[in-house]
Amino acid sequence: MTRYIIRRLLQAIPLLFVISLVLFVLMQNMGDPVATMGGRSVTRSADRERLRRQLGLDKPIAVQYLYWLVGNDWTKIDLDGDGVAETPGQRQGVLRGDFGASLVNRGKPVLQVIWDRLPNTLLLMGASELVIIIGALLIGIYSALRQYSVIDHVVTAISFVGYSMPIFFIALLTMYIFSVNFKRWGLPYLPTVGMFDPGVGKTTGQVALHMILPVFSLSFIYFAGYSRYVRSTMLEVMSQDYIRTARSKGLPRPVIIYLHALKNASLPIVTVIGLDLPLLLAGAIVTERIFAWPGMGRLFLDHASRSDTPVVMGILMMISVAVVVFQIIVDVVYAWLDPRIRYS
Repeated sequence: MTRYIIRRLLQAIPLLFVISLVLFVLMQNMGDPVATMGGRSVTRSADRERLRRQLGLDKPIAVQYLYWLVGNDWTKIDLDGDGVAETPGQRQGVLRGDFGASLVNRGKPVLQVIWDRLPNTLLLMGASELVIIIGALLIGIYSALRQYSVIDHVVTAISFVGYSMPIFFIALLTMYIFSVNFKRWGLPYLPTVGMFDPGVGKTTGQVALHMILPVFSLSFIYFAGYSRYVRSTMLEVMSQDYIRTARSKGLPRPVIIYLHALKNASLPIVTVIGLDLPLLLAGAIVTERIFAWPGMGRLFLDHASRSDTPVVMGILMMISVAVVVFQIIVDVVYAWLDPRIRYS
């Protein structure tokens, strides 16, 4: 297993290199970051040319990529022309753990920009994923054990409705019902924007209260797909011969379901979860935008719209590395769930 993990990590190196190259080329064609540095004021042509030279944007894409990858010796960059440099004079390159400085946040290091938002996203997405997994397992197992019952048909119908609805519709609908209408009816209503009430402060209760609507919106969408996976795999496993053998031995029903059936039915579910977990780092762009949640989704959207290449590349590369790592973890979990799987 150790040799397999090392081999997968070594294979990931050229893969990440190709991914970074493709992403970098795409980012260079998304827009001109210098055009957004002036804010509401018009940037003079001389200032634009000065910034382009200082940022290295006047060089070929291949040279810019090498600068981003291995570092360079740029001069100190004065973003606003006030004679004070907002970015350092040197950078070490991504290979040395330096993703550069943000072009939008006045030279703030990219890793610091990401770290300021990452805990908020992990809190929101982690809670949503936990609710989704637990709820989908319970609903899927219950529907599989009571196939074609009234509850199974109701759950199936709700799942298809939820799966077909876009996330922005669910988010706006929950805001309209549980916030706007509840307030109109004189009932306790839920907050719709932000992480906490500025008048109260960032307390645990405030954060939990503000998480209810975005977590519900995300969970409602993913409940459908996850629960259908659980239901279909459980139905397939429950018809296997070893389950009949376990029943004939007189094993308790919970032992048969949760120890024998669920463990063998969880391989496809683990695959889906393993593909979704890296996206936790990216956040939910639409959901965070609607609920004004200060997470990675909003960060990516704001900086991508302003062509802030260092920040966007930092986010995308972080997600790429997370995908590789989580796929290796999924393979290890496979071997633990099914002893027949061996990696050489």
